[in-house]
Amino acid sequence: MKKRIAILGSTGSIGTQALDVISCHLDQFEVEVLTANRNADLLIRQSKQFKPNAVVIVEDACYQQVNEALKDEDIKVFAGRSSLLDIVEMSTIDMVLVALVGFAGLEPTYRALQAGKTVALANKETLVVGGAMIMPLVHNKNIPLLPVDSEHSAIFQCLVGEWVNPIEKITLTASGGPFFGKKREELQHVLPQQALKHPNWSMGSKVTIDSATMMNKGLEMIEAKWLFNLQPKEIEIVVHPQSIVHSLVHFADGSVKAQMALPDMRLPIQYALSFPQRLETDYPKFDLTTCSTLTFYAPDRETFSCIDIAYQVIAKGGNMPCVMNAANEIAVMAFLKGEIGFLQISDVIAETLQKVDYVAEANMHNFLQTDALSRVRAKEIIEKIKR
Repeated sequence: MKKRIAILGSTGSIGTQALDVISCHLDQFEVEVLTANRNADLLIRQSKQFKPNAVVIVEDACYQQVNEALKDEDIKVFAGRSSLLDIVEMSTIDMVLVALVGFAGLEPTYRALQAGKTVALANKETLVVGGAMIMPLVHNKNIPLLPVDSEHSAIFQCLVGEWVNPIEKITLTASGGPFFGKKREELQHVLPQQALKHPNWSMGSKVTIDSATMMNKGLEMIEAKWLFNLQPKEIEIVVHPQSIVHSLVHFADGSVKAQMALPDMRLPIQYALSFPQRLETDYPKFDLTTCSTLTFYAPDRETFSCIDIAYQVIAKGGNMPCVMNAANEIAVMAFLKGEIGFLQISDVIAETLQKVDYVAEANMHNFLQTDALSRVRAKEIIEKIKR
């Protein structure tokens, strides 16, 4: 039987690439649900091509457009955030691919897991903010939670068949982004269009800026801590400009396993959708003879201070990762709008962490409150900077 997939965030970078994967394996997968925030035009085109059972457009103002465009299709059309949360519980869904950006992924992931759905997780913020709440649910219900991020997929692939063997540490690789090798003084006047020029990966704007600040590695470190039951000290970060080695696992006997491939997000997406199978592809494949050098460097943690901020907040725990994540989302948005400088992204995050009270208990109510308050505080800090 075909695996029936719900794609939350089908119009984003991960969502569109997931549909590309599915279109190459229509004998294996069937699109059951598609959701989008406000990109009604693309959602309509996707719906007409893949004929899902249902679609959700979160922005209420776009409902009429989507509903009218699909009125002659056998597709149910819903609108609003509550519909997004409810639809993941549909009995006809086998797997939910969470391809939403930012904090918005936490609640639907939680609802899907509560409903017993296998989740393919491309939203790192879900575990950054709510790992202490999500992972017990995964374990108690014995539900597969399959990582889609290339680094976490690499670790997962290296661990298949190794579950009983002790891990010494893992290494997350980073491309270094567009500013690898630059010092703080060289980044004072960086423009958004410069920060958006990633050397290896094609991603959404928020993730691309996180790569430029290296906050993405901080977020991935926290995600890895929860996914693989590790302590932060057991997770190292290295810069690997070629983006061929996607991460490594170091075992207690001294052996090291790495997962290697050309930088193409369709590979980890497909692995999550098809696990434990590996399906054939016609994507470009890595050729050792054309890659004479693979290099690795320690990250410049003085210039890219977001890495240390992430290690500090996960050490404190509670709602502090939630504060960091919310402040980062607001600061990145402000940078993209030209309201603050590139280096001020980390300044906004650090100051916001000082202005929100610590809450130890991990539950959805606390996370929702913390996220809302942190966004207010971050915006206040940005207004001061603008003046």
